[in-house]
Amino acid sequence: MKSRTLSRTLHIALALTAAFGVADLAFADDGMAMQKSVMVGGAAMYPSKNIIQNAVNSKDHTTLVAAVKAAGLVDTLSGPGPFTVFAPTNEAFNALPAGTVDTLVKPENKATLTKILTYHVVSGRYTASDLMTLVSKGNGKASLTTVEGEPLTVSQTGKTLDVTDAKGGVAHVTIGDVMQSNGVIHVVDKVLMP
Repeated sequence: MKSRTLSRTLHIALALTAAFGVADLAFADDGMAMQKSVMVGGAAMYPSKNIIQNAVNSKDHTTLVAAVKAAGLVDTLSGPGPFTVFAPTNEAFNALPAGTVDTLVKPENKATLTKILTYHVVSGRYTASDLMTLVSKGNGKASLTTVEGEPLTVSQTGKTLDVTDAKGGVAHVTIGDVMQSNGVIHVVDKVLMP
C-alpha cells in the first residue's frame, strides 16, 4: 500500500514537472512532501535549505559566497532569519572597478565588506509580489531598510523589479523569488553600494 502511494506521488511529480516546467521537484525527508526549486547558476535552489546551503551551489555566485565567508557572515545568513537577500552575480562583481573585490576581501577591509554585503540584506521575507504591492502603495517606489541600516529603493519597470542604492545605482532583479528555509533571494545584476 505504501509503495503504491509513493509510486502515485512520483507519477504526479513527473506530470507536474512536464506540465509546469518546474526546474526540479524534490521530496522532503519524509519522502512525501514536494517542494519546487528554482535553477540559479546551474544548480537547483531548494526551499528546504537555507541561504548559504543554496548559494554555495550556484556557479553564478562564487564571488558573493567568497565575500560572505571573508566578512564572517556565514553563520548569520545560515540563521533563522527570515532575510530577503538581493544577491549580485559574479558578473555584477566583475563590473566593479578592477581590483575592488580583491581589496575588499582582505582582512583589513572586513568592516567595509560587511557594510556592503549587509546593504544587500533586508530583515523579513519579501517576495516579488510583496515588493510589487509595496511599490504600488508607495506611488511607484518603496523604501526598505537594510540590515546595514541605510535604505534601498524598490521600483517597478513593466514586470521587472529595480533596486536603487544610496548612490543612485540601479540593479535589476533577474531571478526573483528563490525561496529559502530562512528567507528569499532575488538575484540582481549589480552590486549595490551604501
